[in-house]
Amino acid sequence: MKGIIFDMDGTMVDNMMIHNRAWQQELEKHGIHMSMEEIIEKVHGVNVEILERLFGNRFTPEERVHISKQKEIEYQKLFLPELKLIDGLAEFLDAAKAANIPMAIGSAAPPENVNFVLDNLNLRHYFQSIYHSGNVEKGKPNPEVYHKAAAGMGLKSSECFVFEDSITGAATAKNAECSTIIVTTVHQEEEFKQFDHIKKFINNFTELPFEDFINFYFRE
Repeated sequence: MKGIIFDMDGTMVDNMMIHNRAWQQELEKHGIHMSMEEIIEKVHGVNVEILERLFGNRFTPEERVHISKQKEIEYQKLFLPELKLIDGLAEFLDAAKAANIPMAIGSAAPPENVNFVLDNLNLRHYFQSIYHSGNVEKGKPNPEVYHKAAAGMGLKSSECFVFEDSITGAATAKNAECSTIIVTTVHQEEEFKQFDHIKKFINNFTELPFEDFINFYFRE
């Protein structure tokens, strides 16, 4: 292993319920009433693809783009007062940077949300490459975003360790031939039984001291 790739939403920041609330509120404006349980179960992926998948021709392509943008505006408004890294991640990033381990971001989030987190938390200096949904032709679980994030560090994806939080993200890492640690902000360990590339589950990064990561997972 030579580099580390981080997913963002649910992995670096605990924001998935904020996304769910933003979706619920935005859909309400268009007469669509979904419970939070339905949102959690069905609303995942790229925004315009979500709207097409769930609602077919109810919205024109232009309306899908507009709703997607409005949802992200609502998300950022809701999340800004609570915006912070997941516990222990700041110390982990500092230690990895001090050890000269290259790091990248491979996120399925739209560019405005990736920039929102990076700029408000002043994180850009940690990462050699940053990729999001605006940089790829195919979204997760297609491994394109991890291939590109790795290439931005001068590496192959198989040379990178991935931090993820979701089932789709775990499948993406598997498809990219990356060993993985799952942050259980959204899903529980038993939901990942089908994967054999996951090395550890953590609630947050305080449970993974950097030296333990290097010695037990990164160098194996």
